[in-house]
Amino acid sequence: MRSILTRPRSSKSVRAIRIATRRPGRFPHASMGMLVWLTLVWVMLWGNLSVGNFVAGFLLALLVTTIAPFPVTPFDGRFRPWGVVRLLMVFLRDIVHSSFQQATFILRGKLPAGAIIRVHLRSHSDTYLAMISGMTALVPGSVVVDSHRVTGTIYVHVFDTGLAGGIDGVHKTVLDLEERVLRAFASHDELVDAGFVPGSSPRAGRLPTPYAPPTGQPREEMSREQEARRAEKAAAQLRSLEKIQRFAGNQLQGTLREEQA
Repeated sequence: MRSILTRPRSSKSVRAIRIATRRPGRFPHASMGMLVWLTLVWVMLWGNLSVGNFVAGFLLALLVTTIAPFPVTPFDGRFRPWGVVRLLMVFLRDIVHSSFQQATFILRGKLPAGAIIRVHLRSHSDTYLAMISGMTALVPGSVVVDSHRVTGTIYVHVFDTGLAGGIDGVHKTVLDLEERVLRAFASHDELVDAGFVPGSSPRAGRLPTPYAPPTGQPREEMSREQEARRAEKAAAQLRSLEKIQRFAGNQLQGTLREEQA
């Protein structure tokens, strides 16, 4: 009886437990997809596609993820080949188009009208937030200066609002990028939660408005109304303060005249 109780579990169970507990100390710490993605970012930053540059980027990504591993984030995404191909093709097209626009603008000697624009994303994953922020920053003329992971908000600095199509144009550009990222990697539930019909192409469509969660644009319009009300309130307070200052000045002048008399 004792031998049965102390008998070790089956080798299959032991192997399963060993595999489950091996992940925290595994090498490399990052997944192969993350290493390849960081390598591609390195190559795009250098702008030179060569074997040496690719190998150097891969080794650097391996070193960085080993010394400072990324925090574990919940990710239940999917890999849709056509969505990934479409994401990369549009991304490369945006880089070329924006580079041409920036060069033309600079050669004409115009003064840029920069701005920082807030965009509310429809996804709720740190992975997609980081991916969208990184791809937005890689496109010439736009830099993500801040992001709030709790609210899913990013703040984008644009080189010139005219080139970016104004505030609405920046919103559309970032939200379209988010849709391409989600249709490339998001799961079925994540797409539904963002208000999209599951599929790798925008042709799949969007969910009806009563069913889909609100997009980022209505939230932005609401925040604009709140900011307008706050501005009106601040202006009213400033006018009241000016009246008080004028009244106090008149009283002081009257007192001085009486003393002089």
